[in-house]
Amino acid sequence: MCKKLPFTRRNRRPWLKVIKAIYNFIVGDMVILVGVIITMAILALLNYVPGLTTLKVASGVILVIAVLVILLTTLSRETRAK
Repeated sequence: MCKKLPFTRRNRRPWLKVIKAIYNFIVGDMVILVGVIITMAILALLNYVPGLTTLKVASGVILVIAVLVILLTTLSRETRAK
């Protein structure tokens, strides 16, 4: 005879773990994508708006800091999920 496992929180819905992992992966990628798109839009504004062209010198620093913030946000979200 096959011994049934007791009904506990751990084994009641294993398929939810799979769905949650897929959701966290997709949302994590979306956070990165949206963050990079917003960063590029801000950098484009710095280049094309005449009043903001003085900040064009700092566009590389802004890009690096923005990408680091986006990646750290995604990483902290992923570590909190587990």
